[in-house]
Amino acid sequence: MLKLSCTTIAFIITAATAAHAQPSAPATRPALDQAALERQFQETMTNVKLVGFSTDTRRPNDPPREDSYTIDRVSKVPNSEDNWVFTARIPFRGGQLAVPLIIPVKWAGDTPVISVTDLSIPRMGTYTARVLIYRDVYVGTWSGRDCGGQLWGRLERAGATTAPTTKPAS
Repeated sequence: MLKLSCTTIAFIITAATAAHAQPSAPATRPALDQAALERQFQETMTNVKLVGFSTDTRRPNDPPREDSYTIDRVSKVPNSEDNWVFTARIPFRGGQLAVPLIIPVKWAGDTPVISVTDLSIPRMGTYTARVLIYRDVYVGTWSGRDCGGQLWGRLERAGATTAPTTKPAS
């Protein structure tokens, strides 16, 4: 049996696609329904926890640290092209405080990208980030005044439980 690496397979698929492409043919992608994409984004990002990892440029040799963000809801700001209200839970004095933040969301085709540039969060600092959300995963970059890094992980619905992998004994 022939074993191929993921890189080799990706190269073969790319080469085959490029060889088969017809540059003179117009794209046949259906038009994107922006309203439907926005509804889906709102549903995806409401009552969700982003669970994953992040790195910190101040400690480049440290392993990624576990990270999570809880979002109660998102909704598009009326009559706004890109702005959304994210009601996020932020750690505060041993608990969590629900804080509404106005955050721009840009679209790369059918993919929402949270696009924060120099967003000031009182008592926390000023941050810049680009976070891509696709299906139930996220990936991005972040930076603050003297730090930055990458972040990635999965979206978990609040209240969702993981089904057991084996049936309990009866």
